Amino acid sequence: MTKRVPKTLDGTIQDVYGHITGLKREINLIKTNHLVHLHQDVEKINDKFDKLLFWIIGGVGAVALLFISQTLYFLTK
Repeated sequence: MTKRVPKTLDGTIQDVYGHITGLKREINLIKTNHLVHLHQDVEKINDKFDKLLFWIIGGVGAVALLFISQTLYFLTK
């Protein structure tokens, strides 16, 4: 693919304007589409992490409760 080289200043300005318009379009696409999907994916990961943390804390609490009850049982004998 050969790149077209403008021969006049007007052609150069039109090319630069076209590049700027294309960049604006790409930035708008990123803002409206990609960031929304990224936010949704982060929320899904956050929900999974919260559930995992809940189960870990619950398991540690259950083991601690079992340990305390066994310790108290042996101390009262």
